[in-house]
Amino acid sequence: MKFLAFASRNTKELLRDPLNLVFGIGFPVVILLLLSAIEANVPVELFEIEMLAPGIVVFGFSFISLFSSTLIAKDRTTSFLSRLLASPLTASDFILGYALPLLPIALLQGAICFVLSFLLDLPVNLNALLTLAVLIPAAVLFIGIGLLAGTIFNEKQVGAICGGLLTNISAWMSGTWFDLSLVGGGYKRTAYLLPFAHAVDSARAALAGNYAAIFPHLWWVICYAVVVLSIAIIVFKKKMASDQG
Repeated sequence: MKFLAFASRNTKELLRDPLNLVFGIGFPVVILLLLSAIEANVPVELFEIEMLAPGIVVFGFSFISLFSSTLIAKDRTTSFLSRLLASPLTASDFILGYALPLLPIALLQGAICFVLSFLLDLPVNLNALLTLAVLIPAAVLFIGIGLLAGTIFNEKQVGAICGGLLTNISAWMSGTWFDLSLVGGGYKRTAYLLPFAHAVDSARAALAGNYAAIFPHLWWVICYAVVVLSIAIIVFKKKMASDQG
């Protein structure tokens, strides 16, 4: 439980920059409102609120990756992390300490999107809560990607990687904006080798009450999350050893 004190410090660091938090949580909301307005005037099945809301939440998690990568990269460029390396914290403690404060932010972002979706005629039922639970592995995955990027790259580089590259990959490979079957072929196969489309499909299945269709997709996301977090811990441990050496 040594990582809890470190997690508390990271929570305070995140709250010191409320503008970024507001933007990260608010930008998916703006997109949800915009696409819902488009669907109201030009009906598109993919932009119906039942299909759109889960995809927007998954897309919004890419901003959580940016938060996590920036936080760890900033600490690496200062003497703060160097001093902490002399503490009894392990690499796992560090990664958990960075990840723990970000998970509630991701869930808050998802909850706000669903509350707004209720106002946009999404049926109010317990499936929304189930969908949030199903989205937890996706949130952990995006946090892990950010921590891995922040461990490897500097603060300026992670802005391009998580703020630009990851955002676009998760958008275009998730099936949020268009049906992947419209492109088909190698593009669709590649998309389903990545976790983003599986995250969206599992969330849509949960929201629709199609429980049998959740886990074929959710296992992909869980496996990716475990692998990415494990790699982040291993890479961070190597960084610790090289910095202490």
